[in-house]
Amino acid sequence: MNTDPIADFLTRIRNGVMAGNKVVEIPASNIKKQMTKILFEKGYILNYKFEDEGPQGNIKVALKYAKSNNTPAIKSITRVSRPGMRSYTNSKELPRVLNGLGVAIISTSQGVMTDKEARKLNVGGEILCHVY
Repeated sequence: MNTDPIADFLTRIRNGVMAGNKVVEIPASNIKKQMTKILFEKGYILNYKFEDEGPQGNIKVALKYAKSNNTPAIKSITRVSRPGMRSYTNSKELPRVLNGLGVAIISTSQGVMTDKEARKLNVGGEILCHVY
């Protein structure tokens, strides 16, 4: 049994990048789908596909690598808020990952979004992860 599905999502992506895999398969949930869309929009993954097989479904994520030297687009993907220690912030104290070069994914009352979008909408929430 998995107690933290978001940490499992991030770990599967991290392990796939470290192993040099092209595609990673992850059990689906609504929040994982939204996080996958954000990773695609920000250019950290090549593509994704939602499969609705069985009761839960899967997400197939195509990882992105540089063509010249095969370095991954994701250098680091870390969980911030954990089940044992939730990390919430207001709109004025939203984190900046690598001074704006990275992305913090935030779960707000208006949905899952990046730190830049949350700043624009002036909303705070739970900091799910940092990606760069």
